[in-house]
Amino acid sequence: MTTDSPHDPAVAFTAATKTYGAVRAVDGLDLTVRQGETVALLGRNGAGKSTAIGLLLGLDEPDSGRVAVFGTAPDRAVAAGRVGAMLQEARPVSRVTVRELVGFVARTYPSPMPVDEALALAGLTALAGRRVDRLSGGQTQRVRFAVALAGNPELIVLDEPTAALDVEARQEFWDSMRGYARRGNTVLFSTHYLEEADAHADRIVVLDSGRVLADGTGEELKRAAGGSLVSFDLAGGPTDWLGLLPGVTSFEVRGDRARLRTGDSDATVRALARRDAVRSLEVAPVSLNDAFLALTRPPHATARTPETAR
Repeated sequence: MTTDSPHDPAVAFTAATKTYGAVRAVDGLDLTVRQGETVALLGRNGAGKSTAIGLLLGLDEPDSGRVAVFGTAPDRAVAAGRVGAMLQEARPVSRVTVRELVGFVARTYPSPMPVDEALALAGLTALAGRRVDRLSGGQTQRVRFAVALAGNPELIVLDEPTAALDVEARQEFWDSMRGYARRGNTVLFSTHYLEEADAHADRIVVLDSGRVLADGTGEELKRAAGGSLVSFDLAGGPTDWLGLLPGVTSFEVRGDRARLRTGDSDATVRALARRDAVRSLEVAPVSLNDAFLALTRPPHATARTPETAR
């Protein structure tokens, strides 16, 4: 029996910190995930994603601050079967079938999901009698998903769930994940595949140095990084005026082609037209990859901005 309110967030970090030696992996992290959301965690290696996931799963405790899952301590929520997880480190179990493995894990929880239901959600019904150690990489990943579903969780946490999978296996995995999310469940996943975050997350949270650097939808992050890219041929002309164009927040020059990041592409293009500089003009939205690089670029990086490119 649970005592939390339906209005409690699924996950709440409040000024949480975690330090390993001289490294502060999580640094005063404030982050809330509402029930029913699908949230992606992005960040460079060492940004604090895996540490944050370890804290919310109760695998570690914060040095200060608080982490709550459905309004209670993470280890209590996990023990009650309310949280399922797929972590990066896992080995196939030898000499057991898919059904035997999922059934064994299910029996360790107080109110498990029926085994057939977990297999169906993970797309494993046809493979239930196969040995786990004889499956392909994509099939093994789906078994890990079924194991994470065994306790009938309301929240599932995924740490790089499609790493090393081919395109077809990745698509099959996300098809299964969408079936789980459509039931009103909460999903939190970290990934290096930015297109996955853009396609499957309601919100994207960018971590850097253990703090939230940006938080919003994919479109909001793209707009924050400069909503459009305008590119055109310079035809040997100067570049010192590019940063003065209306809307332009940064630019770079590749060969004889200028590439402008702008928050107002209409104003930028009109200004280029007045200068008769619309040779091979292209206007495109900023990709999430562009936004991520702009948001996480180290302060010492030599970016081609209006100040450094002159």
